[in-house]
Amino acid sequence: MFIIDKASNTHMNHRIPTPKIMFFDIDDTLSRNGIIAEHNKATLEQLADTDIKLVIATGRSKAIIPDDILSLLENDVLDAIICMNGQYSFNKDGLISHYPLSDKQADKIVHLCKQSELIYKFDSATNIAWSNENERIREYNAKTPTSIVDPEYYRSNPIYQCSVFFNSQEDKMQDVDFAQYNLKLVHWHNTGADILPVEASKARGIKDLCQYYAVDVKECMAFGDGLNDLEMFDLVGYAVAMGDSQPALIKRADYVTGTIEEHGIQAMLERLSVAVQS
Repeated sequence: MFIIDKASNTHMNHRIPTPKIMFFDIDDTLSRNGIIAEHNKATLEQLADTDIKLVIATGRSKAIIPDDILSLLENDVLDAIICMNGQYSFNKDGLISHYPLSDKQADKIVHLCKQSELIYKFDSATNIAWSNENERIREYNAKTPTSIVDPEYYRSNPIYQCSVFFNSQEDKMQDVDFAQYNLKLVHWHNTGADILPVEASKARGIKDLCQYYAVDVKECMAFGDGLNDLEMFDLVGYAVAMGDSQPALIKRADYVTGTIEEHGIQAMLERLSVAVQS
């Protein structure tokens, strides 16, 4: 198991304060291939019996959050969900915060994507809408009712982010100066990324949730693995990177644990004064 504790010289004897809120990324942190690991599900259910609030922080659209994660919210295991990279946050009672793209931002994103000849999608609270389709998208849409092909969808629906898909690892819109449009490109895969307003991030969603629950951000812990977790790691009091995280995220983490298969979350929780079975 790959474990590095940057905050301690005593390593496994070091204890950290129990956080008031734990934030979890979904893909490759709690879940693999869209399915939550059974040991992670069991751990969340055990944590739900403590005073720690449990919140998802994902780049996924609300429309495609896995059913197994949504069921944890419905069954009061999870307290809330931050999705679309902090652009939309909600709990069982409804919306907590949201930041729709402006018409100007959406139009500019469409222009940039068309200029680069890329298939893209816009995310709303109810659908993901593709600009075009190919065989892979047709297969995905056939099993995903909330995924549609509608290049004009953004004109009549509140949207929160755009995702772009590249033909190769080298084709990454490197020639686009997103900053001049008050936008940014955030990679979540070597052939895909999200286009967002510069101020959008999981960190903004965390600030909203902390204000909602009257908790200081420094009293929180976050688990993640990808580049869209960087701002979240910089914000919270204690940041935990999974063992197969992006190298840039590992550099920003307070603690590097094992992978999902190595029960990495459970290894971290053993450091806390919280009884959780591995």
